[in-house]
This record gives sequence, structure tokens and C-alpha cells, in this order.
Amino acid sequence: MPEGVFPRRPIGVVRGSPSAHRPLLGFRVANPQYTGRRFQALLSASVALPRCTVQYLPKSSAGEMTPGPGKSNRRAGANRIRGPHSALTDFLAANNISAAQIRDDYTRRRQQAETGAVDNDSADAEAAAAQAQEDEDAATAEQLAAEEAAEKTRKRKRNEKETAAAIKKAKESSKKKAKKGKKAKDPDGDSDDDYGDDGFAKDMYKKARPPPGQLENCEICSKRFTVTPYSKTGPDGGLVCTKCGKDLAADDKAEKKKPKGPQGKKRRKVESDRLDGFITHGAKSLQHLCIQKVAENHQDLEELGDLPPTVMQRLSQIFTKKRVMDSKTLKLFLRPDLDTIAIHDCAKIEEDDLKQVFAVIPNVENVILGNAHAFKDEVMEYMLEKASKLKHLHLYGANLVTDKMWLKFFCERGSQLEALKLKDLDSSFGEEVFNAMVSNCHNLHRLKLKFCRRVGAPALEALTSLPAGTLRHLSLYLTSEVPPETLVDLIEHHGPYLETLSLEHFLDAEDTVLAALHTHARRLRKLRFADNDRATDAAFTSLFTGWANPPLHHVDLSATRDVDNNNPTGPLNAPVGLADAGFAALMRHSAIQLRHLDVASCRHVSRAAWSAAFDPGDPQCRYPELRSLNVSFCNEVDTSVVAGVFRCAPKLEKVVAFGCFKVEDVVVPRGITLIGVPRAQDAIEHVGEGMWVGDGKLEAKGLVEVVA
Repeated sequence: MPEGVFPRRPIGVVRGSPSAHRPLLGFRVANPQYTGRRFQALLSASVALPRCTVQYLPKSSAGEMTPGPGKSNRRAGANRIRGPHSALTDFLAANNISAAQIRDDYTRRRQQAETGAVDNDSADAEAAAAQAQEDEDAATAEQLAAEEAAEKTRKRKRNEKETAAAIKKAKESSKKKAKKGKKAKDPDGDSDDDYGDDGFAKDMYKKARPPPGQLENCEICSKRFTVTPYSKTGPDGGLVCTKCGKDLAADDKAEKKKPKGPQGKKRRKVESDRLDGFITHGAKSLQHLCIQKVAENHQDLEELGDLPPTVMQRLSQIFTKKRVMDSKTLKLFLRPDLDTIAIHDCAKIEEDDLKQVFAVIPNVENVILGNAHAFKDEVMEYMLEKASKLKHLHLYGANLVTDKMWLKFFCERGSQLEALKLKDLDSSFGEEVFNAMVSNCHNLHRLKLKFCRRVGAPALEALTSLPAGTLRHLSLYLTSEVPPETLVDLIEHHGPYLETLSLEHFLDAEDTVLAALHTHARRLRKLRFADNDRATDAAFTSLFTGWANPPLHHVDLSATRDVDNNNPTGPLNAPVGLADAGFAALMRHSAIQLRHLDVASCRHVSRAAWSAAFDPGDPQCRYPELRSLNVSFCNEVDTSVVAGVFRCAPKLEKVVAFGCFKVEDVVVPRGITLIGVPRAQDAIEHVGEGMWVGDGKLEAKGLVEVVA
């Protein structure tokens, strides 16, 4: 400890400081020389100690230091302190500050002060010189700091370049080793020389992998890192740090990644759109691309703006398919100026959301709600209050609406209702409600009932009491048995005015029903008589032969066939379902205006009948308006029949041929989509211009050839 500084006992603690409970160590300073720079050094050294204070002691008359209380004058000498070094002593020694030098400086300055050799001018000059020296030292320090920072920057850049070069070198080394390893192996996978390869020797002298938790230098960038069980191995067998490991993994993944072929997610999306009926050829339109982009970023949308109703309907279908129609996205389709709301999937929509629909769109006329499990009596009551202009109501799965509420609805809105479509109603909408509908809905033009379990034959009998000429579109799919006489009476009453008639799954319908259609139907444009095994081919032939009804636009006779496991082909003398004669009569009657034809599972139509109906060489076999054809599970349809269809229907857009295993290596013209043929979508190739040759075969020139 320097001469003239005496340690004192702790004098207290500092209140409110971070080390509030650490004692303060006091020093008593007798020499006035510690008031200058060196005393400041002592003060700075004392900061490193636990809180310390400095106290000046009075000086004796002879300039001697006053000893501390309880100390003798013998202790006033220099370097008389013995014992372990304190923190201050270590600091002074580390900074090259000696007590002898401090004493000599103090003695010299005291002598100069006594002799008066130094005057005020010299003091000022010395002060100025000292200030200049300090400024020079500060400038030098700043320059050194700038140079040090620049050196660090250059070193960092040099290290980055070296790391990048090391990584590149490691990659090249790994590639060379991989090639070398491949060359060393024979086709059977064995090495050419079991003893010539030194791989075994290298494995013996390979450095063991350090255990997790140890420190290791990265093989590539030489950085120090902690080894973990997931640390990767470098090209030369050493470990690499996390960053270099990620870089190596990313490069390996990029090298192993192969371009996707026509199969995969993209093809699955295309096939899904085709099955949904959305078929595009060539480049997609700007509107289609915008709709897709909006659907992809639906969570970030705030409003859709003034989009046309067709675009809104398409967006609603896409949102439904993606299962993203919820309370948030529903608000995008609500605008006060709309008159139609179509939500095909209300599975994620609650009761309050449905009420909001009628609150925002008070002038709504068309309401389409699918899977409307939240459509309850309260929502129906709110709709009666707000939707005063309702004309078309389509509800699918609204099982929570009671019969009492249905009766109230028909009493208040039945007179203005024009279209009613109900589907999947299990516990409501019974015969009493049906009679109320017939009594109050005098302007009902369109009625569709599917899977309404409480609607049966008595309800259809009540439908005959509806004024003739009112109902123009009728679609029925009932789960209960309906006698043929009830259907005949219904056709006799409404048949002359019907434009659409759809009878599905009427298993008891016989030839008398088709005869009633031939007699009374005069305005039909769409006919569906599907899933029946009672009507015969002779009845179908009589229906389409000499029928006074105009040519049909849409015909669906799917699954009209004999069901007998012991005799799959059915009776030969009197075929059940649509067969050769009935199919030929249908094509002759509606060839000019036929647009959509569905004869799926009509397996009794022979190949001869197909070839005669779609014979490119016969001028009578032309279907100028045919756009879609479904021949799924018609076993006799083969490649030549499909080729004839392509030739005889110039506006054809889609052919569905699931289960037609005789169709293979088919050539599909541009603009036509063939769905269901396993080997028809593997590859598409443009090859010249199409030319027809004998037997209805197509020579591929200029068409789009689908190659297996």
C-alpha cells in the first residue's frame, strides 16, 4: 500500500446501491500529493473494491504524516505494511504505479514550491503542455481504435471467404469420394479387390467422435462449438457446427431433389377439377388466375368489392371445396345490393352468422344453404322478419326446423315462393307440412325433394291438387316405396306442362310410367329416369318412337338394367332396362338438340348398337350440340367407339368412361377431356393433323395424342 495511506475499518454501507449489504472500506490520506492525477488513479482503483471512502488526515507541522488513531509513529515509515496483498495493491502493481515514485514526485514538487523556481507562467505552460499531451493521446487513441475496427472488419471478411472456400472444397471432396466409391464397385455391388481398398485401415485409425457436451472445432469454419447428439459429420470425418451443418444439408437436399413429373399434386388438382366439371384447355384466363389467387389468400382478405354474381358463385364453390367457409370468410360474400346468397357448406357457420346474412342482405331473393345444421327455428323466424322478397329457397340438411315453423313459413311466404329445394330432411317436413305447401304455394314453379324420409306416396297424391300448369320443374328422389299408379296420376296431371322431370330410385316404376310420359309429356327438355330395374327396353323404344315431345336436351337413363347375379347380361328375348332398340330410338329422336347424355351402367347396349349410333361414315349419326357423354361401366365401349364419338360430336367437351377397360391407347382431339381411362392421361403429345380412316379409326395428325 502506498506510503501515507492507512486502511480503516469498515465505516458503513451504501443505501440503495446494488451491493447495499457490502461494507465500505475507508482510507485515510495524509499526503496532499494524492489530490492530483495519482490520487484519481487511487480513486479509480477503489471503485473496483467493495465500496470504499477516502478521508484526508491533517498534516503535522513538519510535513509528517499523522498516524492513525491507536497507531505508533513507527508505523509511519515506508513499506512497513506486512501481510497479504489487498485488491488496491494488486491494481497499483498491475498498472506500474509504485509508492517510491509517488513519494519522489511529491518531494520534488514540494521543493519546487519552497524555492519558488516555478512561477505562474511556467505553471500555465506546463498545464498547456499537459493539455496538449492529453489531446494528442486522445487523438492517438481514436486513431488506434479506428485502425483496430478496420482490422477486425478485414479479418471478418477474410474469415467468411475462407469459410466459403472451405465449404466449397468440402463439397467437391465429397462428390469426388462418391464418384470414386461408385467406380470401385462392380455391378453386383461388391468391391473389385477385397484387400486393395484402404477403407478398413482408415476406419481403424479414425478419430473417435467426441461425446455430447464437449467442445470441438468445426471442420469447415474452425469455430468452437459444443458437440450435441445431432452434430453432423463433415466431408473429412470431423464434426461441423450448426450453421455449416445446415448448409451441407441444404446442398445435399437440392442435389437429391428431382423434378416432378406429370403425376403428383398438380395432376391430382387437374383431375379433381375435371370431375367437378371445371375444364380448361390451354392457358388459363386472367379471371381464372385471379380467382385462384383470391382463394389461396382468403385469410388476408377484407372485402371482395363489386364482383359480378357469377364470380361470387365460383368463389363460394372454391371456398366450400377447400373447407374454408367460416364466420370470417362468410362476411366477404355479404353485400346489401345482392339478391342471391349461395353457401354450399355451412358446417363452420353458426346461428348468429346465418342471421347476419339476412340482416346485411334484406332484399335477398335466392337463398342456397348447404349442410345448414345451424338453420333452426330462430333463424327461420328471423328470415321471415327480414327477407320479405324471398322467392327461391334451397336448404340441405336443415333438420332442426320443426314442422310448426315450416307451417308458419308456408302460411306467410308461400304465396310468393317460386322454387323450393329440400334435401336430407330426416325428422321434419312430414305429410302435414307437404299439404300446407301445396295449399299455399300457388306460384311454385320448381320443386325438388331428395332424401326427405317423411315424404311418401300420400304426399305425391296431394301434389296432384296443385293447379295444373303451375309446376314446370319436378325432381324427386324418395326413400319410401311409391306405387306406379301414383306416378302415372302425377304425370297425367302435370306432364303436359313439365319442362324437367327427374325420377330417381323409383324401383317399382314400370312400363306404364314411360307410356304415360309418351302420352302426356309435350314440353320436356330434361328427362332423368335412373336406377330402375323394372322398365323394359320395349317401353323405352315405345317412348322415343313417334314421341310428340321436342328433342331432349338432357337425358339421364343411368343404371336402368337388369339386376341378376346369375345372369348379368339379362334376358335375351325381353331385355330389362335400356338396350339396343331403346338406345337407337333415343339417339334418333334427340340427335339434333341433345347436349348431355348419361347412360352409365347400361350394360345391355351392345357394341353393334354403339358403333351404329356413332358411325363417322353415316351422315345421320351427327350430334351437333352434344357436349358431355357418360358411358361409365358400359363394357362394350372400346377404343373405336370412343373415336367415333369424337368424330360425330363436333362440340364435345367431356367424355366420362370409368370401367371401360377396352378403351386404351386412345387419341383425344384438342379441346376434349377424357376422364376415367387409366392409360389415357400418362402423357400428352402434339402430332400433326387428324385424319379418319376406315372402321372409325383415327390416324393421329395434328391432334393431341394421349400415349400410354
